[in-house]
Amino acid sequence: MNFTGKTLWVTGASSGIGKAVAIEFSKKKCHLILSGRKEEALQKVANICQNNGSTTHIAPFDLGTENSIVEATKSVLEKETKIDGLYHFGGISQRSFVSETPLSVDRKIFEVNFFGTIVLTKLVLPQMIKQGSGQIGVTTSIVGKFGFPYRSSYSATKQALHGFFESLRAENVSNNILVSMIIPGRIKTNISVNAIDKDGKAHNKMDEGQDAGMEVEKAAKIIVKKLQKERKEILVGGSELIMVHIRRFFPRLYYYLSSRVQPL
Repeated sequence: MNFTGKTLWVTGASSGIGKAVAIEFSKKKCHLILSGRKEEALQKVANICQNNGSTTHIAPFDLGTENSIVEATKSVLEKETKIDGLYHFGGISQRSFVSETPLSVDRKIFEVNFFGTIVLTKLVLPQMIKQGSGQIGVTTSIVGKFGFPYRSSYSATKQALHGFFESLRAENVSNNILVSMIIPGRIKTNISVNAIDKDGKAHNKMDEGQDAGMEVEKAAKIIVKKLQKERKEILVGGSELIMVHIRRFFPRLYYYLSSRVQPL
């Protein structure tokens, strides 16, 4: 995958991994469509990307509101004749126990992380099928591979994304559409600060593990490099990634460890 001169759409581009990946892409001299909820923050990212030699198009929307996604996508597709890559980084995390979390909060997490992501994908996919090519990158999490305390619905949405996009990949091999699952561990972003609690309010706290995580710029370099190599799964993070392998090869040890993990 050569990104130079390509049109790449990045969601969650106003902050965190999405912002860092957009900036890393911009060094490849491409055309970037930047989406997120905060237009002013997107413009600041766009300015950085332009200084790196790329062109930009801002398309703000709210992942939790289908109409917002539909209207933004309609506007983009009226101007852009080809979408070479669609990279999903938008979403929200969770910090609450199953027993304390009302269904309304579970639904909100699914609306943003799962349904918002597949709404946009379903709108862009016909364009990729028509042009006979495209790459889709989907950010999940290591808890998209296993359950973890205090992350029940967040983990469920990420596991659902794996199932959905692996199916999409299998259905579109003949259409030359590539799918990469991006699986971060602890990356130093504000994801824990912006996570929602049992009342649906911001957690407003940086988790210790998150604060000690991999720098987001380093993570972005790894992600872009592996997207370029068309890797189907991209694990990025530190020593916490070993849990993915423990879950796969030593399930009894995983069950022992996961029941003893402190939730924060």
